[in-house]
Amino acid sequence: MTIKVLLVDDERLIRAGLAAIIGAEADMTVAGEASDGSEVPGAVSRLRPDVVLMDVRMPELDGIQATRHLLSATPEPPRIIVVTTFENDEYVYDALKAGAHGFLLKRTRPEEILQAIRMVVHGDTLLFPAAIRALAAEHGGSRGGPSGARWHDRLTERESDVLRLMARGRSNAEIATELFVSPQTVKTHVGNVLAKLQARDRTQAVIFAYETGFISPG
Repeated sequence: MTIKVLLVDDERLIRAGLAAIIGAEADMTVAGEASDGSEVPGAVSRLRPDVVLMDVRMPELDGIQATRHLLSATPEPPRIIVVTTFENDEYVYDALKAGAHGFLLKRTRPEEILQAIRMVVHGDTLLFPAAIRALAAEHGGSRGGPSGARWHDRLTERESDVLRLMARGRSNAEIATELFVSPQTVKTHVGNVLAKLQARDRTQAVIFAYETGFISPG
């Protein structure tokens, strides 16, 4: 399988650097490039990439709006990794809430960028516990969180334990070890948590938990 990547950034040098990194890999190819979020729907429809590396700050249509549009209007949307200059960026927080599968800093080492692309293609989410906690502490509290403060009453005690461990960045295998259950049982619990929270992925579930005060960013 060759992973097709669409590069979206208004800086040509950034696109060129990413293209050089990705183009050197035997299992990846640059499907195309776009300089603004407004170009993304057409590029995705035409090129059918597996992954979009999406800058969050662009002049005409930012990565947040482009992410929302792709995930709501595309039948089989690609995986989306937002790329940002600053880690503690409200744009990143909003992009993750919109459904992006993770984020990378523009100064991230090439090998970590490649690992991230491979991870999201295989269905994993780029969940960085410390970064998500910092983003929630900085930007989530002022939002007041989603409505329905007692939403967590719908979770079983074990599902609540699983959500707390998800927030710490634990994998299913690590959660299974800590709770003395099988990985398949954890997978079931994670699926139940996502369904009850109506979350697209683990990142959205964890952000929801922080914003409602179920988990404290502090």
